[in-house]
Amino acid sequence: MTGKGAILPMFYLPPVEYFAQLNKHKTNFLIEGEEHLIKQTYRNRANIYSPDGVLAITVPVAKGAKVHTKIKDVKISYDFKWQRLHWLSLQNCYRRSSYFEFYEDELAPFYHNHFEYLFDYNDQLLRLLIKLLKLKVELNYTEEYMPEYLEMEDFRTNIDPRKESQFIQKPYFQLFEEKQGFLKNLSIVDLLFNHGPQALNYL
Repeated sequence: MTGKGAILPMFYLPPVEYFAQLNKHKTNFLIEGEEHLIKQTYRNRANIYSPDGVLAITVPVAKGAKVHTKIKDVKISYDFKWQRLHWLSLQNCYRRSSYFEFYEDELAPFYHNHFEYLFDYNDQLLRLLIKLLKLKVELNYTEEYMPEYLEMEDFRTNIDPRKESQFIQKPYFQLFEEKQGFLKNLSIVDLLFNHGPQALNYL
């Protein structure tokens, strides 16, 4: 790889910053596929804009998935109907947005079909989101785990819901902004449902 590339984790409905980095690095990035599970991160949660502000939606992982479990071995738990909850949350938050109906048929299967592994679920969702955004990128994956990459920007730990984002983001129209103001670095679906085909220009 030439130039300064990027290493990105595999997230669930990743935040806007994630796609800004994909768009910036285009062909010069790797998706981390060999790390261990890091809990309480975007690997299995996403932030969306509800009438009451930020709403975190989390994909539950099967019991026994510990921090030393390889990310590709982490199974999704279906002990409760989280898919129904997530889909209802997305509908309730975005049904009135300009483009929700435009994308809902392609997203719906992810909230009705069962997927065994978190990584595979996120991977297929990411591919769909890239397609919906019309983002011209190809996904390449790490082949081994490396603690650090000297020649690449490493986003595995710094895009994190527990940290204040350093991502500089210009505001865009959000459905409930009159109540809560502009909320930064939400899931890409917030941008997509509010701005549709213009989302790519924004990135």
